[in-house]
Amino acid sequence: MARYLQIIFLFFFFLPGKAQTPPDHVEPPFWWTGLKNPGLQILVHGKDIASSRVVLSSVKEITLDSISLTDNPNYLFINLTIKPDIQPCSFDIKFFNEDKLFFTYPYELKKRGKGSALRQGFNSSDVIYLLMPDRFANGNTGNDAVKGMKEGADRKDPYGRHGGDIKGILDHLDYIRDMGFTALWTTPVLENNQPEQSYHGYAITDFYKVDPRLGSNPLYSTLGKQCQKNGIKLIMDMVFNHCGSGHWWMKDLPSSDWIHNYPDFFITNHIHSAQMDPHASVYDKRRLTNGWFVPSMPDLNQNNPFLATYLIQNSIWWIEYAHLAGIRMDTYPYPDKYFMARWNQRIREEYPRFTIVGEEWNFQPAIVSYWQCGQFNRDGYKPGLPSLMDFPLQHALIQSLTEKDAWNTGWIRLYNILALDFLYPDPQQLVVFPDNHDMSRFFMQVDTSLSLFRLGLAFILTTRGIPQIFYGTEILLTHPEGDGHGYIRKDFPGGWQGDSINAFTGKNLSPEAETTQNELRTLVNWRKNNPVIHYGQLIHFVPENGVYVYFRIYKNKTVMVVLNKNNKVVKLKTDRFAEMTGNFSAGRNIYDQKDYALKPVLLVPPKTPLILELH
Repeated sequence: MARYLQIIFLFFFFLPGKAQTPPDHVEPPFWWTGLKNPGLQILVHGKDIASSRVVLSSVKEITLDSISLTDNPNYLFINLTIKPDIQPCSFDIKFFNEDKLFFTYPYELKKRGKGSALRQGFNSSDVIYLLMPDRFANGNTGNDAVKGMKEGADRKDPYGRHGGDIKGILDHLDYIRDMGFTALWTTPVLENNQPEQSYHGYAITDFYKVDPRLGSNPLYSTLGKQCQKNGIKLIMDMVFNHCGSGHWWMKDLPSSDWIHNYPDFFITNHIHSAQMDPHASVYDKRRLTNGWFVPSMPDLNQNNPFLATYLIQNSIWWIEYAHLAGIRMDTYPYPDKYFMARWNQRIREEYPRFTIVGEEWNFQPAIVSYWQCGQFNRDGYKPGLPSLMDFPLQHALIQSLTEKDAWNTGWIRLYNILALDFLYPDPQQLVVFPDNHDMSRFFMQVDTSLSLFRLGLAFILTTRGIPQIFYGTEILLTHPEGDGHGYIRKDFPGGWQGDSINAFTGKNLSPEAETTQNELRTLVNWRKNNPVIHYGQLIHFVPENGVYVYFRIYKNKTVMVVLNKNNKVVKLKTDRFAEMTGNFSAGRNIYDQKDYALKPVLLVPPKTPLILELH
């Protein structure tokens, strides 16, 4: 741990110093009134800034508690207390070299939006649309290449930037809305000024700045507002485990312990179970959390108290600024787990209905459930995370669809994974998905079988949890070129001028793609208006003979889902479902609006999902 010096003054801090220049970073650049936590830490970076004297213009509701220094004289941290009843205002932060004023920063406390604290996060009533901004739509060709950015656009390079941007998303919000999606998760939009593969956004080089090749901070804020107007909840993808090697502070670290093991770093072991393994060595635990992902992603040390506060404040700043309804946290098991619990607690204190979903890419529910809020862990760890990505369910879904059915293969995989829901404090809050941006597309995982694809989507959109659909799934996007990320994350057709296929309008879509898009639109919009799928109890029956049957029940409504993998019509005897079907005589299929008689047998078409509203 670096040596810190904290000196407390009421209005100023002074060390006789060197000639100074104005600071080049003040973060957060402004703040908000009306937050429950009255504290505010302001990072200031500039040549020899630690030797300056800091004076605040007098505002009775603001107290300068202290100035904190690190082992780098080019940083100082201003610690304020802001009374909760303060009105929006501006005040000056003045920097003096002895008696000479050399810089004034006008700091603003902005008014929060109406109902900000009680904003509603995403939940099981939503369906999330996941897209990669660089690959969705190019709304502004003028920002494809930006002076000062290390990488320009090259659409021919699968791993290069293609020019998609926030304006492209705004131009097609109506498409997302009309498809029935009620939440939008975009991969990171913050600056990634890296020399290569900067398109994906996960090597952040400025935590307070939208990448100019995607747009600007104001444009991202506009996206948040427009999402709200269209009934869509905006989810921001955040990364706390690491930053990009091109981050501005990598040239001048705030302290010697800001980054783990720098410059003599090692790569993480990726053994997630080390976080909860009662037998794990300290060496292996540290290898997981302190190791770097790759050399271009320096590993952040959340045990540094200034960095910890910096990250928490950054989240609050973006929630307010961009009108967020949720956060998706990347690589959740890799940062310090006790810091992550504090971060969750701090966010939920300010926004009790807000939703955070963490990425724990593991196929074992016992490991995934360790992180969910309300879990009783034997090691005493108290997690604060409301939601997790349900990787165990996704893995079981692919196995269920692609294996032959037997006593331990096929549909029974899904049945058994769902049977382990008792491990989760709240399985209804898990995000369920057929694929995402880091794996082969769902249509490819089921060997481009349209029938298996339809069965899988029907399951994802009717089982418990919060469904997420990856852009392009609705039009059967494939990547025969290979399973590399650059091919998986290909451009959405119609997002660029001159595209021969336009999935937004349907122009030149294949008949199969057009049918799939329409079918998914029908299913998602039906789900949007059916609380029985949002909140209903899930009752499933042991799969038999290649058929999996389950029910969703809520208040006076019952939905029966039948998933048939067989190549022939199945005469399904319904007597074993009597506890669910009761006096119902038929069910209306949501796809074709036809009635299917339930008794004495239900005729199930081959390799087809039935979603029946019983009556």
